[in-house]
Amino acid sequence: MSKRLVTLKSNPISELVGDPVAVGQKAPAAAGRVNAFSTDTFDVIADTAGKIRILNFVPSLNTGICSAQARKFNEAFADNDRVAVVTISVDLPFVQENWCGASGFDDAIMVSDYFDMAIATAYGTYIKELRLEQRAVIVVDADDTVRYTQYLSEIAEHPDYDAVIAAVQALL
Repeated sequence: MSKRLVTLKSNPISELVGDPVAVGQKAPAAAGRVNAFSTDTFDVIADTAGKIRILNFVPSLNTGICSAQARKFNEAFADNDRVAVVTISVDLPFVQENWCGASGFDDAIMVSDYFDMAIATAYGTYIKELRLEQRAVIVVDADDTVRYTQYLSEIAEHPDYDAVIAAVQALL
């Protein structure tokens, strides 16, 4: 496999670790934390079993694009109990919780990959030199099969929101 790079305003900043998942493959089980004071983990697949998942990878919720990305998908599917929007970042659970409170998404699923980067490694989103997540959106169906992927090599770009939402709606 060729080297995959992430850029910032077209300037290369880091290689990516792990292989991206492909449409049609089973989504890998991988877990992060939702509480900084516990070693309990949240598995992005097992703990959302039976739902359509939007695995929403963002570098940090403290940036405008990441915040907008998390907000867009949580707003789009807030009233649909068949869809789980799972936002994954390396932000500590405290930061994720603060974002949820400030944004009005108290029930949003936020998973921190800060502690061991297990989700980033499993999904190929690990920006090693920066210890961040690559911006990516992966849609997984209720049977745990990957149905849509978008990995953004440019960290300062928004994902194609309409394409993600259409991919989820096609599964409903």
